[in-house]
Amino acid sequence: MDRAPEHDIDPTLDRVQRVLELLGDPQKAYRTVHITGTNGKTSTSRMVERLVREHGLRTGRFTSPHLTSVTERIAIDGEPVSPARFVEIWEDVAPYVGVVDRESQEAGGPRLSFFEVLTVMAFAAFADAPVDVAVVEVGMGGSWDSTNVVDGDVAIVTPVSIDHTRWLGHTIEEIATEKAGIVKEGAVVVLAEQSDVAEAIVIEAAAAKGARVLREGQDIAVAGRTPAVGGQVVDLRTPAGLYTQIFLPMIGEHQAHNALLALSATEALLSGGRALDGGVVEAAFGDVSSPGRLEVLRSSPTVIVDAAHNPAGAEALVAAVDEAFEFERLIGVVAIMGDKDSEQILSVLEPVLAEIVVTRNSAERSADPADLAEIAIDVFGEDRVHSAERLDEALAIAVDLAERDDSVGVGVGTGVLVTGSVITAADVRILLGRG
Repeated sequence: MDRAPEHDIDPTLDRVQRVLELLGDPQKAYRTVHITGTNGKTSTSRMVERLVREHGLRTGRFTSPHLTSVTERIAIDGEPVSPARFVEIWEDVAPYVGVVDRESQEAGGPRLSFFEVLTVMAFAAFADAPVDVAVVEVGMGGSWDSTNVVDGDVAIVTPVSIDHTRWLGHTIEEIATEKAGIVKEGAVVVLAEQSDVAEAIVIEAAAAKGARVLREGQDIAVAGRTPAVGGQVVDLRTPAGLYTQIFLPMIGEHQAHNALLALSATEALLSGGRALDGGVVEAAFGDVSSPGRLEVLRSSPTVIVDAAHNPAGAEALVAAVDEAFEFERLIGVVAIMGDKDSEQILSVLEPVLAEIVVTRNSAERSADPADLAEIAIDVFGEDRVHSAERLDEALAIAVDLAERDDSVGVGVGTGVLVTGSVITAADVRILLGRG
């Protein structure tokens, strides 16, 4: 925990590769689905893992960041490793990490970072289990991300938009180039609908590696979807056929597209592109979940949490709220990291929020509420903006504001939406007993 944090990056694969080499290259002991993109990675990872596991295979899942406990990041057969097992994994790899730390420092470099060590731990744990398939989400970017030491049999690229500009670049072209770096020789690439620029870059990278590309809108598609109680019913078309009337217990059109990517990737991995058993697909999707993603935490008034932390994520959130809920009065609680495009995020949220309470989350990088309030006033107008130093205070204010005009008295038509960061989502889940 005293290592360089995830936002302090020294972009190289050398240290992770060296530790894994000393460990006998555990990342080569199983097949891998590698997932990059700007939004939707964790939900898509959880869907792929659930589909693979429903086929009777052992799975490993590596995602980030976590909501409540770091142990969530390393899951075996769908379940996070226990705290005791997490410590055992660390103790198993620590001597090898120490060797590479010393080698790096003697050459004038840093020790392995927090995320680099977690990556090593995950790959070692998966080999030790052992798993048949690992589903691996990048931490950031692709080319130099610590996870890019795997040779992904299937690469998924979710929608690419502007985010993490400090490290990935300030244009879609730069960001897409980094993310296309996960494409390996002879792999299958499942490509979400993209801007023309991002699509061209990924296709070019795939061609250079002899990888086959399945493009959303051309080779695969969401053929239909109907909102339903607790989620939606979707029809998904892949090269192998049409899967119809599949219940997905997740809210929002974007989740239907995530499901399409997951299904197409699982087909490519497990059957060489042939259709999967419909009953197995229904069972897997019917049991999938993604905490902190449009999750209803309580009722009367309804409190929803979502981890949207960039403008594209906020747009998907707003569309889902408009479709799935009939709020007459929705109050926002928003805490955003200081390096994000706060003004754009707030502008996207403004049409659906009657009022907003800006606050901070538990991360050191959280934007100061006073600074956020200044931006919010420009977007919402002074009368609609409130500020609180602590998230629990902000939530209490928001609940009072939601209930203020509740003439029925049972929370009908009123709600609170908590968003702005994965950390914000994690903090409010803990506050409401979901952590």
